[in-house]
Amino acid sequence: MSELVQNPAPSLAPSLAQGSVIDASDAQALQGALNEAFGYRGDVTVETKDGRRIEGYIFDLRSGVSLDDSFVRILTATSEDRIVVRYAEIGSLQFSGRDTAAGKSWESWVRKYADKKRAGELASIESDSGD
Repeated sequence: MSELVQNPAPSLAPSLAQGSVIDASDAQALQGALNEAFGYRGDVTVETKDGRRIEGYIFDLRSGVSLDDSFVRILTATSEDRIVVRYAEIGSLQFSGRDTAAGKSWESWVRKYADKKRAGELASIESDSGD
């Protein structure tokens, strides 16, 4: 039974973007990646050690003292099923879906608004469609 690090890994957000794949052979790397996946606003794909592939959104994350008592809960992409997967079962984690909030920070919105105003374009306070 592998022990988890008590202090989560520092933010890995810049390197864990859509398409990133994390192998679960390193318990600390897995824990850090799952922490990032919990904050990721897109789908991930978990491949278990027994070959199952589960694609969906991680909506709950519970870190225990070991891999065996830590788990994620995933809302699957194909149905409204909620699946529990223990960290110890995970073989790899892929950030497979687009992060729908990427580039949509307040600072990004203000910069786009100011750029439109400077260019003489219509700059509205309405939000965009999210695409």
